[in-house]
Amino acid sequence: MELTEVSLQVLEMERTALDRWGKGDPDGFVEICDPEVVYFDPFLPWPIDGLDALRQYYSELRGKIKIDSDEILDPKVQVHGEIAVLTFRFDSRGSDREMHWNATEVYRLNSDGWRIIHSHWSFTQPKLAGPQS
Repeated sequence: MELTEVSLQVLEMERTALDRWGKGDPDGFVEICDPEVVYFDPFLPWPIDGLDALRQYYSELRGKIKIDSDEILDPKVQVHGEIAVLTFRFDSRGSDREMHWNATEVYRLNSDGWRIIHSHWSFTQPKLAGPQS
């Protein structure tokens, strides 16, 4: 897949937010979310609706996340006008355990630039040998 300027920008925004997240700072994601964001987290029984509610949830996690190393695997950005859909696998290793995720982030271009309007994280198994896209 050829990476376009938008693809590179979205990937850079996500990488920067994940780096801050791994140091216990969720504000990297708060800063790139749209006020209308909807957030799905496998630790919660329901989605979070809106940036204010997400900010409140993240405040409970501030300083509690510690990621020693991580990797974005198989990223794909699909751009359709003012919408960019980023999908990837995320493997992280922290001081307490290793985690494996599937992630989908839907970005929308608005007057502030690209912002996440939908974020969906789910657990997955470690990456095994298999078909590659």
